[in-house]
Amino acid sequence: MPAFWLRRTLLVVACASTAWLAACGSSVEKAFQPQRLIAFGDSMAYLGDAGGNGRYTVNDGSVNNWTLQVAQRYNRPLASSAAGGLSYARGNARISAKPDAAGNPATATVAEQVDQFFATQSVQPDDMVMLSAGTADLIVGMRAVLDGSQSQAQYLAQAGQAGADLATQVQRLYDAGMHVVVAGVYRLGRTPWARTLNQEALLTSASDEFNKQLLLKIEPLGERVRYIEMAGYVNPIDDTYHRPWNYIGFANSTSPVCTSVDPGAGIGTGANQVNSALCTSATVVPGADVNTYEFADQVYVSPASQRQLGEHAYNDVLRETW
Repeated sequence: MPAFWLRRTLLVVACASTAWLAACGSSVEKAFQPQRLIAFGDSMAYLGDAGGNGRYTVNDGSVNNWTLQVAQRYNRPLASSAAGGLSYARGNARISAKPDAAGNPATATVAEQVDQFFATQSVQPDDMVMLSAGTADLIVGMRAVLDGSQSQAQYLAQAGQAGADLATQVQRLYDAGMHVVVAGVYRLGRTPWARTLNQEALLTSASDEFNKQLLLKIEPLGERVRYIEMAGYVNPIDDTYHRPWNYIGFANSTSPVCTSVDPGAGIGTGANQVNSALCTSATVVPGADVNTYEFADQVYVSPASQRQLGEHAYNDVLRETW
């Protein structure tokens, strides 16, 4: 059972006891309210350059990243470290391995991002950290399968190790006394990239293995850690019975809205592919309503999908359990 739902089950039982009233939302103790937000991760958390450009979605000036949506809900600032803020996430970053998904060895890994924070900042009371990583690692592993340098079994093992590596960073932040919010990966088998490759099953298995190992490692950490389950909120299975009740749905979940082709390595899926980091309102499908598309490029999601992930994180997890 996923950690978050396990904790919710325990809380339901515990609500019968007055000793647990604070955890059950009683007014005996004020709910946790972060005073400072910090973020680490890959393209799913990246807030762009000093001007906020280059995010892996449609760069249309909207709230287009899930960490920003959470920040807005808490009424707290969050900006890229390039702009002097505390979001250290980097596009294409891997958790602990190099080079990044696009082959760049200079991109800071998540582990290095955390190192940078501890080297330059002091932990403050009521700090809340958001981590969102793993997608870049899964892209690199899938490319290795495609070029024959590793087997499918090796890929699944690598995916699980990446999940465990992310848990190691959660542990570091937890040990420093911080509240930690960590997002699992959504199922890459449900992306346009997976359909293009005809690798839906393998990419789904790799995503699930990543999340499984992440959850196994963070489950013992306690009440200052929260897990955000993203798989149910990015192109979930068509069976509406198993979809979250508040999943908004999209008219188009099969093709990207962006048309910004990158002649270089882009997001790591190959040259001459759509790269949403280059995407603006001027480089989308002609006449498209961006809000009706789930994906910006073959892997990364649209602003509307990012906002939905942020709403899920805040409304269904953080506000409910902290």
